[in-house]
Amino acid sequence: MVEKIIAACDGASKGNPGPAAWAWVIGRADGSVDRWEAGPLGRATNNVAELTALERLLEVLDPDVPVEVRMDSQYAMKAVTTWLPGWRRKGWKTASGSPVANKDLVVRIDALLTGRDVDFVHTPAH
Repeated sequence: MVEKIIAACDGASKGNPGPAAWAWVIGRADGSVDRWEAGPLGRATNNVAELTALERLLEVLDPDVPVEVRMDSQYAMKAVTTWLPGWRRKGWKTASGSPVANKDLVVRIDALLTGRDVDFVHTPAH
């Protein structure tokens, strides 16, 4: 049996939009850090930074290994767990008929989630 990976990701912008960055970390069973990555985005919104952090994390993880992703962004978590199926069904429109914000990122994350065992856990910010 493959042991579940515990990972966390976060993004932020100073101002909204403003200078933004993303980061993720993968932990070991003993609580130490296995690996991490972070990077700048230039000027972006907080939501773009949060989604980018999740996308970058999913890109480096083995899709055959179950993962628990901890994050503080209700928006990013709901976007990929709750709202995404409806957006896809409605041709990437929201319930009000507006285009989905950050669609390109959400579509890439959707592809990265397909066929994977991913549990999302909300963690309070700060």
